[in-house]
Amino acid sequence: MALENLISVSFTEEELTQLDGHLSGIRQVLQGKTVNLTPEQRRQYGRIANQNKLIVDKAKNYMEQHQDWIPRFVDKEEFDRDYTARQQIENRVQLLENLSTQLIDTKTLLDHDNYNNALSFYRMIRFLAGENEPGAKAVHEDMKVLFNRSGTSNTNTPDSQE
Repeated sequence: MALENLISVSFTEEELTQLDGHLSGIRQVLQGKTVNLTPEQRRQYGRIANQNKLIVDKAKNYMEQHQDWIPRFVDKEEFDRDYTARQQIENRVQLLENLSTQLIDTKTLLDHDNYNNALSFYRMIRFLAGENEPGAKAVHEDMKVLFNRSGTSNTNTPDSQE
């Protein structure tokens, strides 16, 4: 039995098919409506902070009240479309970011469990190889190369004790 198991999760094939179908549906709805900026473009355009969102909201409110004050070069209809789409997207982004964080955190715990169990297995193989268990030396030699001893020392590597 495992010494430490932080999480236990499994998915049925039906659940994975359902999840993949929903993700595919999201991708299809967004196709042609979203963009991928380069890192340079992200720096160029940035994100508006909460204070700037307040400015946009206030300007929209005043534009609604005083349409004759809107500069001629501002396309109010396009502004309204952008404003609405941004609100629609923001709500979904928050939900997707939350789900993404949950998935990443769950994967982190699964990775931790798997890695620690793999280290336990490797330590057992190292012991069995030292006891001349048939086949254990070949497995130990094959796995041993995965623990790089050059560079900084890693106290988590099982061969640091050899």
